[in-house]
Amino acid sequence: MLTVLDLLNKTTDYFSKKKIESPRLNAELLLASVLECKRLDLYLSFDKPLPEKDIEVYRELIKRRATFEPLQYIIGNVDFFGIQLKVNKHVLIPRPETEILVESILGEIDKSKLYRILDIGTGSGNIAISLALNIPNVEVIAIDISDEAINVAKENAEMNSVSEKITFLNSDILAFEDSALSRISDSNGSKIKYDIVVSNPPYVRFEEYNELQKEIVAFEPQFAVTDFGDGYKFYRTISSLADKIIAENGKVFFEIGKDQHIEIIEILKENSIKNISVIKDYSGISRIIKGERIASINSTCN
Repeated sequence: MLTVLDLLNKTTDYFSKKKIESPRLNAELLLASVLECKRLDLYLSFDKPLPEKDIEVYRELIKRRATFEPLQYIIGNVDFFGIQLKVNKHVLIPRPETEILVESILGEIDKSKLYRILDIGTGSGNIAISLALNIPNVEVIAIDISDEAINVAKENAEMNSVSEKITFLNSDILAFEDSALSRISDSNGSKIKYDIVVSNPPYVRFEEYNELQKEIVAFEPQFAVTDFGDGYKFYRTISSLADKIIAENGKVFFEIGKDQHIEIIEILKENSIKNISVIKDYSGISRIIKGERIASINSTCN
């Protein structure tokens, strides 16, 4: 009978031949999911023989990973900013770089104030949920064009006990005037503007899409990866809507692709966004860009 160590060694060798990145880590995480234990618990059970039923389940997962199906989809969840989130083929897998986006927003928060936040392209809800968990007084509107993604995000919000803080909407920011988002008003009938607008939009240029990892091209939702254009479509649209969706002195935070910061700075400037700054990721790549919609002189005098 095969032991835990036997299976891990055989799977690591197999994944290496298939050119799966981090083959040992993948082997361990898949087996931990089958045995419903923590990865580190495997190290305490190397000599434990496994029943055939567990081995068969493990083999099926190995087959899926060998086709480059993302590990997170196979396991069905991912860790993000200290929380567990459900993920499937309908949502982009949250990346560590996006944690920097959340951190940059939280670094600007005054915990004594109430914040209205708009999360554009919420996907799994990772940004909206992380902010709702870490900001005491907050109302979040999280939008996505995919009903399937909204369903996943709602489930994640319930799982992390923040459903009452977040309203999820199927809404297309590229068609703002006809969207559900444009019709949201406060109790006085005034159109709502947001203290913080955040987005990790599709930013891969369409001509570069097929050069991405197999896991992304074959399995992650294409509309969440590329804008089917030059990579700047969402930045232009959201920035052009600044006067309609960002409150005076409100802020916008974007995650951006490699080498996009110069063009996006110009886009923000063209739309009267001030105090622009760029934050680098763990690899030294400009990854987050933020700016502020400063109240106009006329509005402050009225």
